[in-house]
Amino acid sequence: MSDQLDAPAQIGRMAAAAATFASLREAIRAGEPWPIKMAAGDGPEANWGPTEVLAHTAEMLQFWLGEIERVLAGGPDPVPFGRIATDQLRILTIERDRTLPGAELISRIHSSVARYADRLPELSAADWQKRGLHPRQGEMTIEAILERFVVSHIDDHAVQLRQALAH
Repeated sequence: MSDQLDAPAQIGRMAAAAATFASLREAIRAGEPWPIKMAAGDGPEANWGPTEVLAHTAEMLQFWLGEIERVLAGGPDPVPFGRIATDQLRILTIERDRTLPGAELISRIHSSVARYADRLPELSAADWQKRGLHPRQGEMTIEAILERFVVSHIDDHAVQLRQALAH
């Protein structure tokens, strides 16, 4: 990877995914209230309905920005960060927030993407190379964290939401 991430391109990908969520607002509203699809626990994301996808996307964007900030604030050694799918706070947040109206969750997604758009251009080349230590993925740079846990992740969930609404 390069010494400097193309922040505008990554922000553009996140904004495009957020626009997909927004474009589905009426279809989401028309189906409310959606049946709850996720069983208690860390059920597979592939089985989620619209409310679970929205709730998770809204919470994961905030979570990973905080984790990026944790790594940026750390010392020269890799900073422990992140979580795994069985994280209880993650599960409970999704279970709680899946009962919110879709429009609220879409608004949260847009707000979070705006926070990334404000923050990412401030990072220096050295910042992008700071390292964190994930419990499963091991050592990762800020650049890799952003791609794996945020940009590709929101892209995947935009596709997943579109598919969930097609059923």
